[in-house]
Amino acid sequence: MGVPAFFRWLSRKYASIIVNCLEEKSKECNGVQIPVDTSKPNPNEVEFDNLYLDMNGIIHPCTHPEDKPAPKNEDEMMVAIFEYIDRLFNIVRPRRVLYMAIDGVAPRAKMNQQRSRRFRASKEGVELAEEKQKMREEIFQRGGYLPPEEIKERFDSNCITPGTEFMDNLAKCLRYYIADRLTNDPGWRTITVFLSDASVPGEGEHKIMDFIRRQRAQPNHDPNTHHCLCGADADLIMLGLATHEPNFTIIREEFKPNKPRPCGLCGQIGHELKDCQGVAREKKGEHDEFADTIPVSEQEFIFIRLSVLREYLERELTMASLPFPFNFERSVDDWVFMCFFVGNDFLPHLPSLEIREGAIDRLVSIYKDVVHKTGGYLTENGFVNLERVELIMQAVGVAEDNIFKKRKDDEENFKRRMKEKKKRMKAEQGPAYLPGGQFAPQALGGRDRPMPVQNARHAAFDMRMQGNRNQQNRDAASSLKAMLKNGSKDSAGTSDGMDNRGVKRKAEDSDSEPEPEDNVRLWEEGWKQRYYKNKFDVDETDEEFRKKVVKSYVEGLCWVLRYYYQFKPLEQLMGVFPAASGNFLPETWRALMSNPDSSIIDFYPDDFAIDLNGKKYAWQGVALLPFVDERRLRGALADVYPDLTTEEIRRNSLGSDVVFVGKSHPLCDFIKELYSSESREGTEIPAELCHGIQGTLNLDEDPILPDKPVESPIPMLRDIPYSSAVGIKFKDPQYEGGHVFKAVVLPGAKMPNKVLKPGDWERSNRGPWKPQLGFNPNRQQVHLDQSAFRTLGHHVNRYQQGSGQHSQGPPRGGQYSNAPPPSVYHQGNYRPPLRDHQPPFQHSRQHGFPRAHPPSQQQYPRPQYGGQGWDRAVQAQGSAYQHNSQRGRGGPGGYHQHPQHRDDRRPQEGYNSARNYALPPQTRRYNWN
Repeated sequence: MGVPAFFRWLSRKYASIIVNCLEEKSKECNGVQIPVDTSKPNPNEVEFDNLYLDMNGIIHPCTHPEDKPAPKNEDEMMVAIFEYIDRLFNIVRPRRVLYMAIDGVAPRAKMNQQRSRRFRASKEGVELAEEKQKMREEIFQRGGYLPPEEIKERFDSNCITPGTEFMDNLAKCLRYYIADRLTNDPGWRTITVFLSDASVPGEGEHKIMDFIRRQRAQPNHDPNTHHCLCGADADLIMLGLATHEPNFTIIREEFKPNKPRPCGLCGQIGHELKDCQGVAREKKGEHDEFADTIPVSEQEFIFIRLSVLREYLERELTMASLPFPFNFERSVDDWVFMCFFVGNDFLPHLPSLEIREGAIDRLVSIYKDVVHKTGGYLTENGFVNLERVELIMQAVGVAEDNIFKKRKDDEENFKRRMKEKKKRMKAEQGPAYLPGGQFAPQALGGRDRPMPVQNARHAAFDMRMQGNRNQQNRDAASSLKAMLKNGSKDSAGTSDGMDNRGVKRKAEDSDSEPEPEDNVRLWEEGWKQRYYKNKFDVDETDEEFRKKVVKSYVEGLCWVLRYYYQFKPLEQLMGVFPAASGNFLPETWRALMSNPDSSIIDFYPDDFAIDLNGKKYAWQGVALLPFVDERRLRGALADVYPDLTTEEIRRNSLGSDVVFVGKSHPLCDFIKELYSSESREGTEIPAELCHGIQGTLNLDEDPILPDKPVESPIPMLRDIPYSSAVGIKFKDPQYEGGHVFKAVVLPGAKMPNKVLKPGDWERSNRGPWKPQLGFNPNRQQVHLDQSAFRTLGHHVNRYQQGSGQHSQGPPRGGQYSNAPPPSVYHQGNYRPPLRDHQPPFQHSRQHGFPRAHPPSQQQYPRPQYGGQGWDRAVQAQGSAYQHNSQRGRGGPGGYHQHPQHRDDRRPQEGYNSARNYALPPQTRRYNWN
């Protein structure tokens, strides 16, 4: 969601919602990396049932990372994505479901934002290339040094859009990855994996939420399911609260500001591109062996406990003396709705509401007054009461003038403080050059007698030369900064307002940064008239137009709460791509974006204005692009649809979710017999085979089948000779058009134990605070003394700085050389190489991964991970595991599940001897032996 600073505000105001993740690392034995056994208890002392991955938040940092060298090719990108998922799986360790959702075709309103973002990215890429080329020329003219410009194809992140060949290949790679992990990793053995790729319409996070809503509306849903959702978008917090599930946690990367980034010109750390001086880099290591290394630290993760956030909100939103009973769940829905006013993916936020200025707190205060006056809540089950919302908007409107004036005063005060700070720093600066050696300054009384001067003429020459070099560097830096601020200048001469050194003359107290033009001036009287004239080119007295704008905005808010509208994939690409990214489209479609005679050429401008709308930076503004008329777009595409190839037609069609299970899963044999019967009818999942999950299964045209080979789409990873996975199309439970999903806590749900203590309410006001490690607040943490730090530093330096014969540490691979299975899982003591007709888990069982014993009969039992070792861990780690292993299961339609302890070495007849539903008829199309 477009809510800048929301997470920062939330984590500071409600500090106890954050928990640092504990991650078990793999070990090395005899030069072989031993993967972590994720079937063992979670070291965070909590057990999660379902893990949901918003995959676009994984794809982007893996394909074009900002803090480390980018992958060299698409294959390395895929391996990096695999490694990222493995890390998350290791931390969370889901026991039932892994759901991977990639952004598909977005709703129409979202396309406007995507179009703005992609056009802006394309324009900024061109401008950056031009700026780098200009700076290279300037540095070379001054005699500076820059490494040879590396000629490589720039990765266009716009390809991470539904309908492109990249996204189609990603879906194939993820199918292989899932099959491999279900075959080789014991932690995946009993989980159900859902893959919703880019061919399935909808944004990733909304596909996840739709899955949760539809499943929790089923009679067999477990109301005590513990969900964990991975993603960095702020709207995930809102969506998690909107489910009203009592056990919901979000995992995301921990944000660490001011990470070092290499200069875009010289590649060195310590300065930005605009400050590059073209100085040759220093040698790294005795033989310059660390020349291409960038110091990076592994990204860490944090948990956001929505159950604790609900505790905070319950205390903050509770209202006394109401004329009706207080309903906390309804007030949570209202809080989520009010957050839409400060930003979302579809509508611009109201100019007077900034999170940094306490906008949410102001809205909550107004909200409490409105509820008292109107005697009711703002929303119910996703529907908005507009009369009550209007009262909130009126109260915000009354305060707008004061908000804008205070904002302007704060900005002016900040600028004044920064000027004073610069003056102090300049006054405190020492001389530009200090001589060394025999002429170095000495403290008074530092010498007991005068020292004789030696080789005075040579020392004086060195001092003059050093002073000249320093002055030249300062002049060059000043000239370069002036050029960047003032635009392109003729390097052969000076322009008006420039002195003879190329530095722009300015008053001592003038701003060093150019101010963006602001024609509205929200802080001055008459801003409403200027706003409507500037934004809509209408007069403020035009009441009909103002009502139209208000009506459209309110309709948008209601729509955001309800959500959804669809296009086809290639049509969306035409709607959101700039002409510079047309290479991802079919050739004749591409011509519509660049041919001057195209009927829709006006949709694809090369240049466009940015409306800052009161903001300071261009990335905060709104790209003023022509609106894409859907009818004109489809009319133009009707002539080029016949040019699509068979593969492009397949990519342009809407796909289906796919569910995968391993041979140890109770659902596996049921799916196998569906393929054996060649059933073309949709078949409902028996709820007792999949932890109460329900939906419709349909045969996949290109299925992954057990005991069959799976070809690797990535050359660096080996094929799977005998897969233990099976995949089939999946469709969520369907409901009638007017069905309303109830926004309530389900019957039978057990609310988590309270976490907050009295001191936690004021903790956010007491300065920096470090969150706890894991979910156990009583965890004992180890502290190192000085000697331990010295020992640690000695070993770390030895491994990092050693090279050649001096290195004592283990051999290091490349950035993406440590890809997990299949290659790693087939080495050393972890798992011997495959032999003919031997299932993989037979070897895993013989080498440290014992098979689980059948659990005792209970509703939705947890698998007994690691046999008796799991039981010992439960006893040793106390109440956290006891709570998760003994909590009640089942909803109104509870049932018992009987996992069978079976030997994978021979195929099973059927899948449940106690089944009470008919099997599909047998055929001989598939040979399961």
